Amino acid sequence: MLALTLIPGLGPVLIARAAAALGGAERVLASGPGELSTVEGIGPERARSFFAHRTRALDLAHEELARAQGMGASVLSIDDDAYPALLREIPAAPPVLYVRGQLRADTDDRYPVALVGSRACTPYGLEQSARFAGFLASSGLTVVSGGARGIDTSAHQAALRAGGRTIVVLGCGLARAYSPENRALFDRIVDEGRGCIVSELPVNTEPEAKNFPARNRLISGLSLGVVLVEAARGSGSLITARQAVEEHGREVFAVPGRVDSPASEGTNDLIKMGGAMLVSNPGDVLIALESQARHLHNGTHQARFVPNAAAVSAPSQTQLDNQQGLFAATAAAPAPASTPAPAAAAAGIGVTESQQKILSAIEAAGVPVSIDRLVTLTGLPAQRVGSELTMLELRRAVTRSAGLFSRAQSARG
Repeated sequence: MLALTLIPGLGPVLIARAAAALGGAERVLASGPGELSTVEGIGPERARSFFAHRTRALDLAHEELARAQGMGASVLSIDDDAYPALLREIPAAPPVLYVRGQLRADTDDRYPVALVGSRACTPYGLEQSARFAGFLASSGLTVVSGGARGIDTSAHQAALRAGGRTIVVLGCGLARAYSPENRALFDRIVDEGRGCIVSELPVNTEPEAKNFPARNRLISGLSLGVVLVEAARGSGSLITARQAVEEHGREVFAVPGRVDSPASEGTNDLIKMGGAMLVSNPGDVLIALESQARHLHNGTHQARFVPNAAAVSAPSQTQLDNQQGLFAATAAAPAPASTPAPAAAAAGIGVTESQQKILSAIEAAGVPVSIDRLVTLTGLPAQRVGSELTMLELRRAVTRSAGLFSRAQSARG
């Protein structure tokens, strides 16, 4: 599998398709040109390139394994039992994962939560990042972030201070540190056995800008949910949030920032657009993730939360390449000029069809209901229910208490 990742022209999508079509990585490497060219997206030209590079790729794979082992790291194949189950669910999951430190996907790191935000953050952002990460880590969740300066660094440090675990996802190889000033932090995570440093890239890969959008999907894919803390418009953290919702079926939370702070414009816009659940207390995240954690424990997470899980499909490389521009266009859309009055929501004025289904289900239940119950009652995807409930809360049509939703008193009758 490692050799396949080192062949030019093959990415996670094509490797997954070829392995599924031909019966595994070994069969792909042993296949003939005619057989390989029948795999969707490969064709004769890419098959010829494959065979031109196959022998060299196997040699490079041995060299890469030796480099990883020399620095105390391991390489996990997507077929290995130790490979994180949550990450395996996502489209374009990395065929291999380089790991330095201890990744305990089935035990200590079974319930991870991502915490992301801007590098150029304010003292408020650092404070909230530490507050949320410390609470979540002390509650037994593993904090996942990108190892960059700013919000990421604050989250990793807070998890360690709380006595918890943390996972750093790099946009470079394990032999490189990004941000460079965090090398000591990364070493501490590994040396103290408090988590790990992971990457899908060869050990000596430099931290280039083109690597980070793909890195962001790993942060989301490894996690049950993503908490966004202080992101300006155009922040890469917003790409992580969009991938989490649209491609991975993850819950996305946003900590509101100062309304006059450019550093929080992206976060606040996401809340206004209904793309994230507003959270002001770390306990809100725990309550909202309870359903996802339960399904993960029962082995039903992918069928329950991942979009199109039944139809094994993956995005094209073009779609992956275009995500950043696509999200920028969406994020730049103007927010609504004003929030409708509660009476408008109660009367159904301007309420979407999905929101009306949710309101009717809450009304019919007669008692406060959870997100999981509303998913069952409405038949809507979990991520849609979560985002629509956020909009209904903002419109004061529903209220939330201890993770349960009721019709607001002012919205009745």
